[in-house]
Amino acid sequence: MVKSSSNQPNKDNHFLGEDTKLLVVTNDDTDTREWLANSEVCPLLSHHHIAHLGVMWGEYPLTVSRSNQEGSYFMACASGIGEVLIDGVWRKLRAGDACLLPPLSINAFRCIEGESWEFCWVRYAELPHRLPISSFLTPVRASFDQAPLAHAIRGLHLECKGLNQPAALNLWTELIHQYVMRFTKEGSVDERLWKLWKTVELKLGHSWTLQELAKIACVSEEHLRRLCNKHLGRSPMQQLTYLRMQKARILLGTTDDKIEVISHQLGYENPFTFSNTFKKWVGWRPSEVR
Repeated sequence: MVKSSSNQPNKDNHFLGEDTKLLVVTNDDTDTREWLANSEVCPLLSHHHIAHLGVMWGEYPLTVSRSNQEGSYFMACASGIGEVLIDGVWRKLRAGDACLLPPLSINAFRCIEGESWEFCWVRYAELPHRLPISSFLTPVRASFDQAPLAHAIRGLHLECKGLNQPAALNLWTELIHQYVMRFTKEGSVDERLWKLWKTVELKLGHSWTLQELAKIACVSEEHLRRLCNKHLGRSPMQQLTYLRMQKARILLGTTDDKIEVISHQLGYENPFTFSNTFKKWVGWRPSEVR
């Protein structure tokens, strides 16, 4: 039986197993990986920087891990239950749940022994100079009605296999992207959270406490916990760590500042603590990223 743990995969792995089934549409035919060999091709996906998408009916021992996912990865569960590595911890994804994994971090998910798992996914291929589809208020995991998205993916797949008419392909592609974007905007509904995290984002080096965060949001500490878990899928302090790690990735890639300097900029007095936190959330140590 596979159990939840905080252990991270340390290498790329893509093992579907004999009983896992899937249908896939890619933006071109240049990716020669075995699981993409029989995919349908829709070049219009590139208009929204989508590399591939599909529906998967997973069975144990399905295990997928990518140590440095280059684009955002959205997945929504239709039935059953599986596990996804979110913020360095394996978390269960059940029917009615969806998650959005940010680029340039570990992307990993797996089936649980004895459990079937049906989900759809959309994998983006954002270039380094483009902003990812997520923002500081995008939920990492939240409730989501996956049925319209799954139907649109199947519709695109059938159109690619059938008449393959550009007008119809464009409509299916637009629908798919808009359904994903609907999820990314879920977290921006509450104005109090927008005000809070916009303020925090400008002062990531401050030693924030839960009491201070709640005061900015004009709510109690407990209510802030509920708001963040509902809209973002994280606790307030986890969201603070997420923002710091996102900023750290930018600083590591765009400056020559020493890791000690960056750690202090982001509120970590001990560079070793910063390095361990970065490894847990991103999958690599700061020195390896640089």
